[in-house]
Amino acid sequence: MSVSTIPLAERLRPVNFDQYIGQEHLIGEGAVLRKAIESGHIPSMIFWGPPGVGKTTLAVIISTYLKRRFFQLSAIHSGVKEVREVINQARMSPQAPVLFIDEIHRFSKAQQDSLLGAVEKGWITLIGATTENPSFEVIAPLLSRCQVYVLNLLEEPHLKQLYQNALQQLRKDTGCELEFTETDALFQISGGDARKLLNAMELVVSVACSQPNKATHFSFSNEEVRSIIQHNLNRYDKGGEMHYDIISAFIKSIRGSDPNAAVYYLARMVEAGEDPLFIARRMLILASEDIGNANPNALLLANTCFDAVHKIGWPESRIILSQTAIYLAGSPKSNASYKAIGNAQELVRQTGDLSVPLHLRNAPTKLMKDIGYAKGYQYAHEFDQNFVEMEFLPEKIKGTTLFQPGDNPRENEIRNFLKKRWKEKYGY
Repeated sequence: MSVSTIPLAERLRPVNFDQYIGQEHLIGEGAVLRKAIESGHIPSMIFWGPPGVGKTTLAVIISTYLKRRFFQLSAIHSGVKEVREVINQARMSPQAPVLFIDEIHRFSKAQQDSLLGAVEKGWITLIGATTENPSFEVIAPLLSRCQVYVLNLLEEPHLKQLYQNALQQLRKDTGCELEFTETDALFQISGGDARKLLNAMELVVSVACSQPNKATHFSFSNEEVRSIIQHNLNRYDKGGEMHYDIISAFIKSIRGSDPNAAVYYLARMVEAGEDPLFIARRMLILASEDIGNANPNALLLANTCFDAVHKIGWPESRIILSQTAIYLAGSPKSNASYKAIGNAQELVRQTGDLSVPLHLRNAPTKLMKDIGYAKGYQYAHEFDQNFVEMEFLPEKIKGTTLFQPGDNPRENEIRNFLKKRWKEKYGY
């Protein structure tokens, strides 16, 4: 009564499109990528998506379907030398092999440059996988030669299908009668990540099967699943999936104004060899999303941190990251700007493309002036305190308040500034 030494996620890895679960928008019948594959002519491409959604598996299936030779490199462990070795082998192949590069965002500019010629000449078909936005992480010349495909987190129907496949496999492996009376905990732990789900199920079953009793029937509730996972976090995190849990805890600690927890999780990432730019980028986002105008300097410091880390790298950049994390944790918090753009986008989705008021429109031609463009516009700087009351929103939504300042000294100043000018119009 034992579980195989080969990880469950590997034993259940799909080998063809029929077995592949999820990403129907790309490889479902008639989907854009599926049609390209079936035509036999695929471009070099970048798969952008979170971990555990099938990026590597999809690359292997494509290569198998097209009967292409398959090379795989990891950007963590490979450099220019390994890339050139693959390219030299690829040039001797009758058909362009597939070169799959996992975590391609970790390749330096020089390493990415080494791929350009081979991609351009068609010696290889590149498939890169990244969890980071390729617009920022892949050099423009290489990105322009690749089609970017976005892979999504798996949804509940996908997780249920994976769960059934895994349960059947685990029953076969152990010879035991296994059942999960509830699946909520498993699905929550997975977070839409197939590998996390399979690791969780495998861990729960292996812990039960390792008990000295001779039981052959095991039943697991949500509470039991959570308890086993919590007590075996290191075993559960076989593939390093805690990378996302740690960055989540780091950001939430800063948001919660706890510099001690923030520095602790920062140290966890430093010791694990996390990409310093990944950390800096997350703080740059937080500076605007969670601090905003409560302390506008937070965004300036976070941006300076990103630039400095880009120039310096490990190990010295850990000091810059620490300084910035502590500053952000110690800053007043406001998500007013984040909420304002969300409110505005929702209003746009509801109301569509409303007409811009005529007095706000540009009037570069005589005809435009004749039909009323820019008529009635008043130049604010010609009035007292550089302000004149005028309607700026489309008629249908005039008076709508999308921005609500937070309750902190800086944004209370903004509130008072707006109230003096707009009186009761926006409720400030």
